[in-house]
Amino acid sequence: MNQHDDLLDHRELNRALHVFASDPLAGSGLPLWLPAGAAIRDELERLAKDIAHDDGCLDVRTPVLGKRALFERSGHWAKFSKDMFPPMKLGDDEVVLRPANCPHHALVYASDQRSYRDLPIRLNELAPMFRAERSGVVSGLQRVRQINLDDTHVFCRPDQVQDEVAAALRSALKAQHILGLPVDYVRLSMRDDSDSYLGSAEDWERNQDALRTAAHEVLGDEHLELVEAAGEAAFYGPKLDLQVRDGRGHEETIATVQLDFNQPERFDLTYIDQDGSKQRCVMIHRGTVGAMERVVASLVERYQGRLPLWLAPVQAVVLPVSEAQDDAASAAIQALRRHGVRVEVRRDGSLGSRIRDAHSQRASIIVVIGEREAAEGMVQATDGRDGTKHELSAEELAHRLHEAHRDRTDIAW
Repeated sequence: MNQHDDLLDHRELNRALHVFASDPLAGSGLPLWLPAGAAIRDELERLAKDIAHDDGCLDVRTPVLGKRALFERSGHWAKFSKDMFPPMKLGDDEVVLRPANCPHHALVYASDQRSYRDLPIRLNELAPMFRAERSGVVSGLQRVRQINLDDTHVFCRPDQVQDEVAAALRSALKAQHILGLPVDYVRLSMRDDSDSYLGSAEDWERNQDALRTAAHEVLGDEHLELVEAAGEAAFYGPKLDLQVRDGRGHEETIATVQLDFNQPERFDLTYIDQDGSKQRCVMIHRGTVGAMERVVASLVERYQGRLPLWLAPVQAVVLPVSEAQDDAASAAIQALRRHGVRVEVRRDGSLGSRIRDAHSQRASIIVVIGEREAAEGMVQATDGRDGTKHELSAEELAHRLHEAHRDRTDIAW
């Protein structure tokens, strides 16, 4: 028997966690995020935004639709039209759901004249994009038709590429460390000898060297291996892929840092250099947290549903032993909610069955209030990780949960 055979995948765990649902009326590969899933996503989006802002990224918002001509210009139509949703006729135009966010970000950059002193410009958006996956391929949250991606595009000078790639790689590794998803290795995904890549071989070689140098600069401190893989690059540029393994040992890419010398040419993205000449900028695609669907599936499987407190959909469940403790339970709930804790209350059924339900739901903390606790103004808190019990006031518990949530750490007893 394989040591991983007893691990549940995210679809099986979802039966108790209620992270997402599917419905034939919504369509295959289009999951409905339930309140528990929305809570996890909110935390991941906040983490992605915190890291982006720490790195000097600027927020933008762009439409999910674009004219077919936009994606013809970007090269996506020629390369990916079979994986895109069909165009929709709108007057004399044809519009499509975007398969990627970079063409819109290129237009944002091109909306103003840029000086060499303005660069780098880092545009961030947690943006949906769409892939017309076949019904037989879509599965849970791992393969979906709408992908919500933590997406940043950096526009910089050639002399800034190495520093920007290194900074992006550090941030991606930081995100995975916070999430508790250990990176197995970093892959330098390069082109092979086929003609399926955009741009000249010389441009590819130069950019692959830039990524290799930046990776060695960062990975020496991280004790991670850089593995070079020909034929794994995207069609528009070489990239650094952060590779992780799930509980069954299956490998997947969780985040990417990618050079793109194609989009700047296609969209004529330039800046005014020190001598007044117009120069072509470099575009870098960078992700930290990654695609919301894929990372939630990975987290649920990695922790087998018992997510770290800051990510847990239900951080505390309050259980009054009897109706006589309802007022004390309500006061505890108010204290927890004032500190931003996600809390639920269960009043019906035996205490034992309610405790079992809370464990099944993977609640971080189970708060029991009996006659003695109510009389003394205390609660009994059981840590879902190790079963340890702690007696303290509701206000003190709320304060400790707030600090752990804020710092994205375990609760300190």
